[in-house]
Amino acid sequence: MPGHFGTRWARLNGPARISGVDLARGLAVLGMFAAHLLVTAESWVWSEPGTWLAIVDGRSSILFATLAGVSIGLVTGGRTPLGPEQMNVARGRLAMRAGVLWVLGILLILTGVPVYVILPAYAILFLIVLPLTGLKAGPVLWTAAVLGIVMPFIQPLLDRLPIWQGPFALELDAAIGWHYPFTVWVAFVLAGLGIARAGVTRLSVQIRMLAIGAALAAIGYGLAELSPPAMNEYWLAVWTSEPHSAGIWEVIGSGGFVIAVLALCLLMCRIPMLKAVTLPLRATGAMPLTAYVMQLLVWTAIAVWVLNDTGNLFGFRELDPFWPLTLGTIIGCTLWALLIGRGPLEWALERTSRIVRSAPSQVGRLDE
Repeated sequence: MPGHFGTRWARLNGPARISGVDLARGLAVLGMFAAHLLVTAESWVWSEPGTWLAIVDGRSSILFATLAGVSIGLVTGGRTPLGPEQMNVARGRLAMRAGVLWVLGILLILTGVPVYVILPAYAILFLIVLPLTGLKAGPVLWTAAVLGIVMPFIQPLLDRLPIWQGPFALELDAAIGWHYPFTVWVAFVLAGLGIARAGVTRLSVQIRMLAIGAALAAIGYGLAELSPPAMNEYWLAVWTSEPHSAGIWEVIGSGGFVIAVLALCLLMCRIPMLKAVTLPLRATGAMPLTAYVMQLLVWTAIAVWVLNDTGNLFGFRELDPFWPLTLGTIIGCTLWALLIGRGPLEWALERTSRIVRSAPSQVGRLDE
């Protein structure tokens, strides 16, 4: 047993693991739990502590998207993109994962739990980014910046397309995760890919991430406060930092915010004491798919048993499920990581992706 435990401990804490990325994933998981299960203020205001919980709205899912880009970057070579043969294998496996995630997302939507399931959007974003995985840090980051600035001006026009007034608009919205529109959110995934290509484990990169992320957050949220109050519908949709708006100030402000959060997580895990203290959150972040899916499945089971209605959001929140679900997830993930190893869904996803045969030199895993 000591050898077994030691192996699991080394996997979670060893030098091959980027602990700061796991910590950031863990925070994103808890943030999405809070966004789903708690009532938050309409907007987050620094000077009003009563609104601080609203920090989870929108930003948790953007952090997830950015971390997806980091993971894609790591499994496709890290600082140096893989060679053609290995890259084809890595892309094939990522495409396979995208397909599984999309199906899993649709199944979760069919439970009727009243949340915007992120997995279909996640899957589409994987596929969009694949052609750009051969690029180095500079081109990827510039592409992310251009899309992040340009697409918020186009998004309101896409939201008005006649297809959204058709008979199957709601089904299409759910199937492609339009609450997280890939047309804008691809900028977050590319930012994460660019960070991985720049060298996410390098101290100089982490410090620059913190500085640039904080500056972008200050610019985005600051300019949102200065936006003129009287505007037409189009400009209201563009000049906003509201969560899930895909407005330009949300892209800049919240995009910068999550980059700064990731940098802080990476820097914290350089300090042994802080790294040790954050073990439960890191264990949760090591199996984010399992944590996310299990939360929704437990929600479904409780809602059916107690309320006889999975779609009753207010009734479910009145049961005060946040702390039991959150603590149960953290404890469960920690015990699983230390006693068993990889998360069950992460293991299954990895095994499924291995249908795409390996090149002579193995490519990495998505949760590394």
